[in-house]
Amino acid sequence: MRRTLEIALAALLVAVGVVFSGAWFYVLTSKAYPVQHLINTIAGVMLGPVWAAVIAIIVGILRNMFGLGTVYAFPGGIPGGIVVWAFYRLFRRLGSRRTALIAAFTEPIGTVLIGGTLSLLVVAPWIGDVRMLERLNAGLIPALLALWAGWLASSLTGAVIGFLVLLGLERAGILGEWEALKGERR
Repeated sequence: MRRTLEIALAALLVAVGVVFSGAWFYVLTSKAYPVQHLINTIAGVMLGPVWAAVIAIIVGILRNMFGLGTVYAFPGGIPGGIVVWAFYRLFRRLGSRRTALIAAFTEPIGTVLIGGTLSLLVVAPWIGDVRMLERLNAGLIPALLALWAGWLASSLTGAVIGFLVLLGLERAGILGEWEALKGERR
């Protein structure tokens, strides 16, 4: 039963990611996509790191297939859910009452700091992204700050919406029931 519900939630999150593919804006040469960050917060808390990464990969592949994404969907999407999960687990061990809600706001650490840095230093040179490389040639710190600022706008927007969704799930008792189903105690 638990595995079936996890698959159903993962499929729902992928569907949301694809349906709302039009909700994006440009940041340098990449498309900022707040819905992915919303998905990362929910997947990181409710499904864990593997599901969060798989969902980000599937959504990234589908967005790219439909011409709605860039290669930056992968380094930008994958670390966010993993970091949310890691902080969620940490906060639970520390005994924090609102672990899911606090963890939602850690998504930008994965997306912006880890994903943004990987995008600039690894992905952009690998694919020969001229715009990103021109920024990088102007200096590492200014290039990182410019990229991080744009990605933070996307990531923080998605994290806030994810926080609100998780808050609603908590208040409705759904989050507690989900954790009980997974064998976790609040």
